[in-house]
Amino acid sequence: MIVFLCSKCGTTITPELAELAAVPDVSDNEHDRDKETRRAPSSVPRGHYVIDPEPWGPLYAVQDDQETPKPANARGPVVSHGEVFVISAGTRHTVLVHPDDAADLQPLPNGENSRGCCGPTGDEGLNRACTCGAPVATLAADCFGPYELHLDPVRTYAFSQ
Repeated sequence: MIVFLCSKCGTTITPELAELAAVPDVSDNEHDRDKETRRAPSSVPRGHYVIDPEPWGPLYAVQDDQETPKPANARGPVVSHGEVFVISAGTRHTVLVHPDDAADLQPLPNGENSRGCCGPTGDEGLNRACTCGAPVATLAADCFGPYELHLDPVRTYAFSQ
């Protein structure tokens, strides 16, 4: 079992978690979404984590094919900056966990990087901080994308119990 800690202060961020063998698919079925929050079910079940090999979040690169754009992230929505569609060239190997498995993380001050209509889209970068104030994770919780928490692989670390 693994727990994840803040690299700055050593605070435990998650309870003990078991590793999944592969990154789960995100449900894009509208009927699977919560009726009140309109969020998709979490892509990672409680008590588990998985390392996402794909880029997540900023920085972004302009997509080659602007006629049929792909989602900006492996499990996220299509993103445009200005008049062009972009694809993530951000951090690889983020640690995906169920958002409730890191319940003590707090939004950054003034809602920084938390734009979205029903919750943060997760495409603006780190938007959750450790209790010490260090930004450590990105929550994606808007009504049109995945519901998941990405722990930054540099700002957090794993500890085997």
